[in-house]
Amino acid sequence: MLLPLLLATPWLAVLAFLVLRVRLPSELPAGPPARTPPVSVIVPARNEALNIRACVGSLIASSYPDFEVIVVDDRSDDGTAELACSLGAGNARRVEVVPGVDPPSGWLGKPWACSQGARVARGELLLFTDADTVHGSALLGRAVAALEGEPADLVTVAGRQLMETFWERLVQPQVFLTMLFRFYDVEWAVRRGRWRDAIANGQFMLFRRDAYEALGGHEAVRDEVVEDLALAQRTVRAGRRMSVHMAEDDLATRMYRSLAELVAGWSKNILTGGLQSMPPRLRPIIAPVSALTGFGLWILPPSLLPAAALGVGGPGLLAWSALTVATSALLFSIFTARMGAPFRYGLLYPLGAAVGMFIFLRAWGRGRRVEWKGRSYVLKDVSEAP
Repeated sequence: MLLPLLLATPWLAVLAFLVLRVRLPSELPAGPPARTPPVSVIVPARNEALNIRACVGSLIASSYPDFEVIVVDDRSDDGTAELACSLGAGNARRVEVVPGVDPPSGWLGKPWACSQGARVARGELLLFTDADTVHGSALLGRAVAALEGEPADLVTVAGRQLMETFWERLVQPQVFLTMLFRFYDVEWAVRRGRWRDAIANGQFMLFRRDAYEALGGHEAVRDEVVEDLALAQRTVRAGRRMSVHMAEDDLATRMYRSLAELVAGWSKNILTGGLQSMPPRLRPIIAPVSALTGFGLWILPPSLLPAAALGVGGPGLLAWSALTVATSALLFSIFTARMGAPFRYGLLYPLGAAVGMFIFLRAWGRGRRVEWKGRSYVLKDVSEAP
């Protein structure tokens, strides 16, 4: 039994790394800010009819005393703009729905929509948030309290992921656990100015307007498909202060609703984001090493276990495969439950890993070609990134 245990060391090391090194960001302050500067909340929205009412409805219910909401309708054809207009202003000073225009050459859709929103914003602070988010009434005040109290130039907030279908509950924990291995302690990294290890959550990014403009705004990341990561890196690299917090009780996001959306959505940025966070000298080997590591850790052992159970490979292979599969199932079950899905979905981790591997290989095979919400782009070569 000693040899199977030794061969299972990588899986035990993964558990040890998660326990000893991974640190989630601290919670946002609970109280209101001492100062309440005007905030412009900017929501880029392209074909978000399923989400926009819940998003804008939650925003205009904010208890913050001075804010406006700007929805940039990014050429939607599903009634997104009309739904956003139907809600009234609520507690906001105003709600404006900006009819967006198609992105100019060299721009991707989301950075362009955010840039259009920033141009008409009146606030001293700019909050960029996605149309698939739902905000608690205290969230904006809590984020401003962090920005003012720390103080910071950018506050980004991570909330909880809403997962309602089988595939969401199976795949989302796979992706987010993978991200934790790379960005295992973002607060620590940004405090030390480690700009390559910085990442922001594009679902909630609150900027001081002067800092946003000094960084070049979204024009500086106009051709970035992972624009939130790029903005975070630029912020830290410029010596500005970035603050990262959790607010699972006040921010919720349902990113994707089907297997097709999961595949399309993660395919566009999972590999690009990983490459951008690595030094240039390592980028040529990241994709093959990541694919081999994922296959070896999560797919190979459960693939061998049935044969080993039938006597192939002897008791050693059976002990090793059973130990590694049990360790992995426990890991994914705990993490899946931590994300709010039923514990039992973690037991199906081999299927989730297979889908995750397909997404990764699809992204790798497509290279610089990206498609999202009816638009096709050819991204810049990641080797051009610093």
